[in-house]
Amino acid sequence: MSTNPHPSDSGATSKTPSCCGDLPLSRLGRRTFLQAGAATLAATSIPRGLFAAPTPESAAETVVAELYASMTDAQKAEVCFDFTDAKRDRCHANWHVTKAQIGDDFYSDSQRAMAEKIVRNLTSAEGYDRLVDQMEYDDGGMNAYSMAIFGKPGEGKFQWMLTGRHLTLRADGNSVDKAAFGGPVVYGHGVEGNPADNLFFYQTKQVNELFAALDKDQAAKALLPKAPAENAVKPQGADGDFPGLQVADMSADQKELVTKALKTVFGPYRTEDGDEAMAIIQAGGGLDALRFAFYQQGDLLNDQVWDIWRIEGPNSVCHFRGAPHVHAYIHVAEVV
Repeated sequence: MSTNPHPSDSGATSKTPSCCGDLPLSRLGRRTFLQAGAATLAATSIPRGLFAAPTPESAAETVVAELYASMTDAQKAEVCFDFTDAKRDRCHANWHVTKAQIGDDFYSDSQRAMAEKIVRNLTSAEGYDRLVDQMEYDDGGMNAYSMAIFGKPGEGKFQWMLTGRHLTLRADGNSVDKAAFGGPVVYGHGVEGNPADNLFFYQTKQVNELFAALDKDQAAKALLPKAPAENAVKPQGADGDFPGLQVADMSADQKELVTKALKTVFGPYRTEDGDEAMAIIQAGGGLDALRFAFYQQGDLLNDQVWDIWRIEGPNSVCHFRGAPHVHAYIHVAEVV
């Protein structure tokens, strides 16, 4: 997988997003911080039903097929590729899969509306609002992002991909076998300074609730000095070398916080992808096979609320780099 993260992304503007309702952490005590995390979970976690992966007939994929059918030959020559094209496997925090941007005259108004509908159908209601706010803050809105279609919808394997600053989304109707979200996805937010101002700080609060529940020996295993490369997110399989504290060594109450953490991380996406991710994690040994790692590096407020953290197991990697601003990656795929 080709990777090229932009660790600093110094082009962020200084405006503060109005959608972030969290109080700055400097105004919260530790107990209040944990209570706030629990309240955020109630608003963001998603229900888990029976495993049901997306299909070519799922809502997002249906619109992808409509978009493809609406394209002229000239458009297809620019933004449609073979399913095996190497660009489909790329995983970057800041790149454009094609030169044409959604807001360009290259696309019609109806095609722009389809792109918006695909994004809406790939996300939960809360996740859609959050990602729209992120795109607006980071690059002026969805019109500044790019998309591509790999393969031919209705004629075998296909995938739609949206990329741009701090965002990669995919819709593939499960064309990529045993891979949730269609492959690695990326999200982020360019705001720097107080981590409580970034759109995804609620995830850090929820995951740090688990760290706060660890005993001294567990915390020593979970807290490490330096994080691995942010884009090192290819699942390693059962023989991999995973950092941090293993969930198998946690108490029942702590394991409940593990489940809450995963639901929070997967919460912005549609239920089918979250359910598929949980099923793939289960196939890789379940929650007990996961490890949680927190990193002393990048503690923005020196408050021991760790801004960089990682959840990893044989079939999954969730890497959250919250300093100096958010670059986050999810890659859940069965390794055989």
